[in-house]
Amino acid sequence: MVLNKKISILQVLPDLNSGGVERGTLEINKYLVDMGYRSIVISNGGRMEEELKSDKGEHYKLAIGKKSIFTIFTVIKMINFIKKNEIDIVHARSRLPAWVCYLALKLIKKSIRPVFITTVHGPYSVNYYSSIMTKGDRVIVVSKMIKKYVVRNYNIDKKKIFLNYRGVSSKYFFQKFKPTRAWLKNWYKEFPHTKGKIIFTLPARITRWKGQDDFIKLIKEITLINPNIHGLIVGDEKNKHKFTKDLKEKIKSLKIRKQITFVGHRKDLREIMSISKIVFSLSKEPEAFGRISLESLSLGIPVIAYSHGGVEEQLKKLLPNGLVGIGKIDAVKNLAIRWISKPPKIRKNTFFTIEKMLENSLAVYKNSIKKKGNF
Repeated sequence: MVLNKKISILQVLPDLNSGGVERGTLEINKYLVDMGYRSIVISNGGRMEEELKSDKGEHYKLAIGKKSIFTIFTVIKMINFIKKNEIDIVHARSRLPAWVCYLALKLIKKSIRPVFITTVHGPYSVNYYSSIMTKGDRVIVVSKMIKKYVVRNYNIDKKKIFLNYRGVSSKYFFQKFKPTRAWLKNWYKEFPHTKGKIIFTLPARITRWKGQDDFIKLIKEITLINPNIHGLIVGDEKNKHKFTKDLKEKIKSLKIRKQITFVGHRKDLREIMSISKIVFSLSKEPEAFGRISLESLSLGIPVIAYSHGGVEEQLKKLLPNGLVGIGKIDAVKNLAIRWISKPPKIRKNTFFTIEKMLENSLAVYKNSIKKKGNF
């Protein structure tokens, strides 16, 4: 690497539409730019692309997450891009993009080859295809659960693994946060039936393992005891029409259509959670981390969660009494009823912070370059 050259860091993922991986990519992008590094993201674009660019990040559009016989041409494009832009770090955040990056790097001579970093964001199916996420020069894991998954299922040097919890901003998510009057006015104009109600919220993509069906059962049971409850299902319905239809049929059959609202994908989730009495995490499979639960806890809004995965790790630190056995709807109901009248005390989040996450990410980048001998 040429001395005094601005270090160039490339993050690679399928798209920039929604989700914790995408949000983390944007956060690291902004931090790198603010710290004086060159930050580039390769993806197929999406609704978050403009935010990345407004933060002075660079975006190169490439259908890198699309499985195709033409993937070899994507590899060639990646080789040319890396060479032309003198990339120092390639950080892959998803399996197919990671394979494209890995093959491209293998075809670049070692003296100019960037450091390859991967982040294991979830417990992928265990097979050769997924093993690519353990082939980075450094392998970042987002929770202890994911570290155990990696060590248990793959032959990996433990010294390569770096635990870096996701984090949230204390400037954006804090316990005394209140939505503006203008936001409240617009919300109640759009959803007038929620005014004066005790709001229970389940924020998650609408998919079979995220627990919307358990949430519907909960609302049915709890409204028999307290009819002033209203449930919000917040999440992107795209490509999940069949399951969404099934959920709505179930709501209809249980005669609770007036007690539950689907609000779709929202950019104002912070405000929605802030007017909620309780936020729920009812995923039937363990979350690798569970960013939304942490955001709610940081706002001072209680979370009731099934006791597994990264969400369990968060609640053990901040609200251990919010953990409930997987699938135990009666236990969820009983705890929620108690918390309506006597909300629990939530520890201030000083552990899972965005500042720690960003500082750790940059440390991994810099130490990896030093270890490679480029400094």
